[in-house]
Amino acid sequence: MENLKAKKYEDLLVSNGLKRTGARLQVLEILSNRNSATSQPYLENVVGKDIDRVTLYRILKAFEEKGIIHKVIDNQGTANYAICSDGCSANRHEDGHVHFNCSKCLRVYCLDEVKIPTLKLPKDFKVEQVNLIVSGICSRCRASN
Repeated sequence: MENLKAKKYEDLLVSNGLKRTGARLQVLEILSNRNSATSQPYLENVVGKDIDRVTLYRILKAFEEKGIIHKVIDNQGTANYAICSDGCSANRHEDGHVHFNCSKCLRVYCLDEVKIPTLKLPKDFKVEQVNLIVSGICSRCRASN
């Protein structure tokens, strides 16, 4: 099973014109195995001394540029990263969904089933990015009370 996942990650890198490095594969595996978006400080803590901060930043930037991940800034101003849907590419992010930021555990969840409504802007305006974050208490934290 692990070999299939590793092959999938390698194929994803190659199909996006990125070299297969241990650091890139490690970051992909971490992001893929989480059920919420992952903060950069969390990633730095998990990879420890395996990947230095600058390399991690470059990996995240390359993944975002290639449409592999998308970035969400949470209510505390921290960058969080999540794997993009299959429709994303280097030229177009198709992650037009709502994000939920739990005020207790601080996790950021991608709510793929809740789409951001289409905005009708004045004629001369061009949308470059839309980000909708809903704040509240997640189901996991509610269940623990």
